[in-house]
Amino acid sequence: MAQDDGQERTEEATPKRQREAREKGQIARSRELNTLLMLLASAAGLMFLGEDIIAGIEASIDTALTPTRQQIFDTNYPVKLFQSTVADMLLTLSPFFSISVLVALLAPSLLGGWSFSLKAIGFKWNKLDPIKGMGRVFGWQGVMELVKAIAKFTLVLIAAIVVLWFFLDEFLGLGSEPVKKGMVHAAELIIWAFLTASLGLSIVAVVDVPFQIWNHNKQLKMTRQEIKDEFKDTEGKPEIKRRVREVQMEMSRRRMMAEVPKADVIITNPTHFAIALRYDQAKMAAPVVVAKGADLIAAEIRRVATEANVPLLSSPALARSIYYTTELNEEIPAGLYKAAAMVLAYVFQIRKGRRNYRSRRLSMPNVPIPDELKRE
Repeated sequence: MAQDDGQERTEEATPKRQREAREKGQIARSRELNTLLMLLASAAGLMFLGEDIIAGIEASIDTALTPTRQQIFDTNYPVKLFQSTVADMLLTLSPFFSISVLVALLAPSLLGGWSFSLKAIGFKWNKLDPIKGMGRVFGWQGVMELVKAIAKFTLVLIAAIVVLWFFLDEFLGLGSEPVKKGMVHAAELIIWAFLTASLGLSIVAVVDVPFQIWNHNKQLKMTRQEIKDEFKDTEGKPEIKRRVREVQMEMSRRRMMAEVPKADVIITNPTHFAIALRYDQAKMAAPVVVAKGADLIAAEIRRVATEANVPLLSSPALARSIYYTTELNEEIPAGLYKAAAMVLAYVFQIRKGRRNYRSRRLSMPNVPIPDELKRE
């Protein structure tokens, strides 16, 4: 990547720059959005799975607190009880944990998607640079993170105060309730706490998401010199592109010249244009232009045709019309069928009579050409 050279980054990032940034793991992220979605998912999980979770926990507590006489005198019972209790608790809480893990994986993809390239997940030694680290801490991004942290702390504190203010009596009364009822009531209070905290964090997320998108695009902006350098790297230098075009044109010209000996007739201007036509009645609906050119290329076509004993026929109006209306390897327009048929019939008649058309100058200047196809 080119150096800035004092230029300002005023240009939007190119697709190549964006692709390279994604491969390096430089993607827009909002931790506040992720935290908000995790809280909402946790609240939803407790709302829909709370009864099953409480029932599972209650069953585990009943099993642990009501051992049989045989289990009491079994020295291995505590270990077995611990193992079975842990397994039952994991099974009971696994749906809730699954929802949390799923949301934790999907939440980052909502903003910038995922990048699984080796560059993105590889270890970066420059992250250990203390100078750059201090720059991130005391830079404007560090200040922004500090402001967000203070805002989150303040909003969560307000949410906690609100929850305690409205549900203080219920919190204090949990200890006097039966176990199952108390657990259900506690779950309800936790849900309200999650929802209240989510309401406060949503304010931070609404501000943070547009900021992260803007900051990400700002970091990817390029200078005009960088765009020029990227264009050279991607498209190639002008002189190289020109040379490639020359080679391609030369190869195309050679392929075209290889088709000239297969033509049935060369229609000329007689010096400025040369059109090679081929017609196979069994395979073609109309004559096809297999070669065409003007000036030097026309002279080359005439030379190759003469060496291959392909007849040259002078018809200036028809040559100009075909040259300007028909591309290489295309059939001639329907309006020129009659003129081409007259030319081909004339050439085939000469061939059939075995005349020496190579040494003769064939000419058909007066062939019918529609006005819309005439070219001067």
